[in-house]
Amino acid sequence: MSLHPYIHFQGQCAPALAFYAEVFDAPAPKIMTFGQAPGGPQGPAGERVMHAHVEIAGGLLMASDFPLGFEGDPQKAFSVTVLLDSVEAARRIYDRLMEGGDVIHEFGASFFSEGFGMLRDRFGTHWIVMKESEGLR
Repeated sequence: MSLHPYIHFQGQCAPALAFYAEVFDAPAPKIMTFGQAPGGPQGPAGERVMHAHVEIAGGLLMASDFPLGFEGDPQKAFSVTVLLDSVEAARRIYDRLMEGGDVIHEFGASFFSEGFGMLRDRFGTHWIVMKESEGLR
């Protein structure tokens, strides 16, 4: 059995997953658009991502765009958490994800981790980035 987060975007899925692959030094994401489906729409509606995933840290981050005209708030009240082996690695990932994003909790030491931070990236995805510690597993 496995559990994989599935996040949604308003037309930014492909560039978001490409960015995440770059940040985490992961293989390029696998992407299928709505236009690739049998009888799928063409034009802007067909260019949106129907399903995609990127392999990060031994897991899959799955994602799609909402269909054109479908309302939805990308990643509201949801965070993707990444646990890293060192404070330096956690800080590096936090800083990269912060490019064009917003701080929710500044990166620094906390009572439960030597390095912890929260942010919303430029695509609207909320991240919790931290150095793994004994109490978190």
